[in-house]
Amino acid sequence: MSILVDNMQWVLLVCGLLTVSLAQAVVAPRATMKAYFGEAPESKATDLLMRNWGVLVAAGGVFLIVAAFVPEVRTAALIFVGLTKLSFIVLVLLAGGTFLKTQAGLAIVIDGIMVVLFAVYLVATQGQAG
Repeated sequence: MSILVDNMQWVLLVCGLLTVSLAQAVVAPRATMKAYFGEAPESKATDLLMRNWGVLVAAGGVFLIVAAFVPEVRTAALIFVGLTKLSFIVLVLLAGGTFLKTQAGLAIVIDGIMVVLFAVYLVATQGQAG
């Protein structure tokens, strides 16, 4: 656990950059939806929801990047982003195997690794500042 705690700045930076990459949904909502879910209904509402999702997820990535350099916000960032990633994982798994063959399947693996790293860090630093 010490190696994770000692290198958490780099972990947060990498996780943040990977998470920010979903900003692609803001400029290409249908292509992102097609890649992640295998379908992309053509509607203004779908585009709006995908763009909003992209902004929210990318904002979580920015939060992780800030947490890499501002240890005082790490706990909040890890809990918030960890819970949102865990929610995405559960929702994709509950939707059935269809999405596991798309980019969403890869995303839940990567997000799952991040959630585990975040939880291990939080347990390892419980009671410590930063």
